[in-house]
Amino acid sequence: MLQIPAQLTNQFTTYIGQQGIPSGQHNYYLKWMRYYLDFCYKYQFDQGTDMSLSAFLKKLDQKKQPVQLQKQAEQAIRLYFAFAQSPKKQQGFRNRGGMPLSTKVLSNTCSENRQEYKSLELVSLQQVDPEGKKNVPQKRGADWTEVFTELKNTICVRHYSQATLRTYTGWLRKFQAFTESKDPTLLNTEDVKEFLTSLAVKKQVAASTQNQAFNALLFFFRHVLGKEFGKVDGVVRAKRKQYIPVVLSREEIDHVIGNLKMPYRLIISLMYGCGLRISECLSLRVNNFNFDLKILTIHDGKGKKDRTVPIPESLLNQLTTQLQRVITVHEEDCRSGYSGVFLPNQLEVKYKNAARELVWQWFFPARKLTFVEKNNEQRRYHVHESLLQKSLRTAVKRAKIPKRVTSHTFRHSFASHLLQANYDIRTIQELMGHSDVKTTMIYTHTVKSTTKKEAKSPLDF
Repeated sequence: MLQIPAQLTNQFTTYIGQQGIPSGQHNYYLKWMRYYLDFCYKYQFDQGTDMSLSAFLKKLDQKKQPVQLQKQAEQAIRLYFAFAQSPKKQQGFRNRGGMPLSTKVLSNTCSENRQEYKSLELVSLQQVDPEGKKNVPQKRGADWTEVFTELKNTICVRHYSQATLRTYTGWLRKFQAFTESKDPTLLNTEDVKEFLTSLAVKKQVAASTQNQAFNALLFFFRHVLGKEFGKVDGVVRAKRKQYIPVVLSREEIDHVIGNLKMPYRLIISLMYGCGLRISECLSLRVNNFNFDLKILTIHDGKGKKDRTVPIPESLLNQLTTQLQRVITVHEEDCRSGYSGVFLPNQLEVKYKNAARELVWQWFFPARKLTFVEKNNEQRRYHVHESLLQKSLRTAVKRAKIPKRVTSHTFRHSFASHLLQANYDIRTIQELMGHSDVKTTMIYTHTVKSTTKKEAKSPLDF
């Protein structure tokens, strides 16, 4: 906030007192003057113009300020306009950054009669061109650096995943390009409406893609700009159809796994055997496995949820062998003096030796160490997703599977095969980590129904 010199404050206070403003309201009028000058400096508006006043009042309206306070703010600023034209105006006062801030006024439309100020209406941003058509001048080419920084900080405070940060940042950059870097304070739901319509009509994106863009902009407006998103009417929305996931048969799964090499063979087997997402499987650590109870614990899954699943008995020997490989790699790393594995959040700050402890080592470590230039350290990361996906594509081609297979297909197959074996839908929901059973119900369309529909009393079973 700008620091207003005491001399200017005293002169403006004296001036508004001469215009009949009660002394009890002087502080409010000084506040509005300070807010207006700070607004002009922050968003690079020329002071003393009707356009800067209109933009300031529009900002107040977006902030949901009551109409009565908006009128008071307009009256205070117009009084400041008139004061700045008076012989006693204070010139050359400086802001908090030390830069001179002029009080020059470009408009002579104000009257010093206090009664006239009450009847003044809000000045519209619309101007009329020579042909009589209305144009709305908007500030373009604005700097969005602070906006992206605030978006990152807001997401980090809520502990959202890095994938969410990358996705929302990507959509915000596309929105910035679409609006030609329009001043963020002047963005409204009409800009969002045009952007979403463009995605659906011109680019013909999928419904899920358009909904993702909508959610990103909703988060941006609500948590970064501090605006209520409001109802976006008339948006052309891509029609969303019910998605039936691809499911492999057990024979097809065995063919694909048979064409994989270690450690990718074990990774895909574990994804199918436990219904894991690719990120959940690759980020497993030694402490996630309880071989005594044959339980696998997944920490910080989608939505930051934890869950447990049974370890497939057919994989126990392979998993035990993999654990011995991890121990061997870890001992070699410790002898070489490496700095440890990457840990989540600030865990290493709390436990300084955790990065080098066996229990925190990746269960599927990368082959090479990663050099962190910032700290001049050698760190160990887990197997990268791209390497697994590339190996899987090759295996699917060799197996000659006539289906579109991704790493997530094995998770779909896990749920479908359990349902086909007549397991309860609620049990499958818990194993999958779904928040709502409706999400799990989609798998009822992937397998043949074996449910008995004939009504019968349990006493007759």
